[in-house]
Amino acid sequence: MEVILKSCRIVSAQDEVSSVDILIRDGIFAEIAPSIEYEGIVEKKMGGAFVGPGFVQAHTHLCQTLFRGMAEDLELLSWLGDKIWPMEAAHDEESAYWSARLGLTELLLSGTTSILDMGTLKHTDAIFMACEEAGVRATVGRAMMDRPNPAGLSMNAEANLKGACEEADRWHGKGRLKYGFAPRFVPSCTEGLLLETIIEARKRGALLHTHASENLDELDLVRSLTGKDNIQYLGDIGMLGEDVCLAHCVHLDERGYDLLSSTGTNVVHCPSSNLKLASGIADTSRMVRSGINVALGADGAACSNRLDIFSELRLAALIQKIPHGVDALSPEQVYTMATSSGAKALGEKGGEIAVGSNADMVVYKKDHFALTTGGNIVSALVYAATPDVIDEVWIGGDRIVQNGTVAGWSTSETIKGVVDSIVRLKAKLR
Repeated sequence: MEVILKSCRIVSAQDEVSSVDILIRDGIFAEIAPSIEYEGIVEKKMGGAFVGPGFVQAHTHLCQTLFRGMAEDLELLSWLGDKIWPMEAAHDEESAYWSARLGLTELLLSGTTSILDMGTLKHTDAIFMACEEAGVRATVGRAMMDRPNPAGLSMNAEANLKGACEEADRWHGKGRLKYGFAPRFVPSCTEGLLLETIIEARKRGALLHTHASENLDELDLVRSLTGKDNIQYLGDIGMLGEDVCLAHCVHLDERGYDLLSSTGTNVVHCPSSNLKLASGIADTSRMVRSGINVALGADGAACSNRLDIFSELRLAALIQKIPHGVDALSPEQVYTMATSSGAKALGEKGGEIAVGSNADMVVYKKDHFALTTGGNIVSALVYAATPDVIDEVWIGGDRIVQNGTVAGWSTSETIKGVVDSIVRLKAKLR
């Protein structure tokens, strides 16, 4: 598809370019100039609308969207063991699909164009199917677990690896989809599974995605299992690097910061989840100063309850101010986390509106009250905006969201599928 967007105002963390035209060709931004004219190419008049890069959420759990409101007021390990793992174990292929479809609807309507998702132990194909139908750019992997737990949500290392590799063979590199190997976290995985997973992921050029240093009880558990701090252990087994995304990293010691910085490991900050589970506040201000690439994610709807990026942008900026001062993180730095830093973490050519980048973008409503400002538009997006500011969402040059609806499916059909699945899940959990 080729299209020329006429008269756009580009939003970026660096500056705002007024009144440019954008040529989209073969799914990328092919040309950006004050005026672009080609015969035979469709033109779309933008009327000076703000256009920004699509948001990247580098840590989500689409399989948990059905569990929203069903695991409240618990800390991490109880939340997992008592609620989340039993509910994930109750999933069937259909319920996993509808859970993913509901989550994707919310993500797309709030301007997220690319995700890194951790599924559950089974039904990864169902999540990929929903992502493919939606047209989203998605890296997905099963949440690998081989240590036994009361919920029965585990399988031996050999079966885990076999299943993950077969899923990778089916989906990695298919259209906008990639596979990300996702051992859940150290307490749920034996060292043998982790070591073999690292080998398989790097053999395929795939990302490694796990949770790390989220909760103090989790840290104690890791030390009891390995004799080491979480980040030190991951470094010792080779699970740090530019191809690794670590969700959370709330509790780090001096060596942890140094290891993440020196290895180029990506950290995914999930402020809503960290606050709601009382895990703590990650020192992202220090991470950014240390040169660590920090991305953003909403985590799952079972622990953050919202999946829209604007909630995470606002919180990520605000929660650094009390411990570190009002200027700890600028709006531009936080906006970068949700755009170009997220794209870097996922190894994508995106996160900015620039020639050669993926044509993933958000078109904002003209004259929306939250964006009507004498100040900086990035500041307005971080502190004032909600998903209501979004007019259109494009991915790879295709318009995926328009007039508050997702092009790939009916919202009412999604809700029906979700309601039926919740009834079925609750019956299994009685």
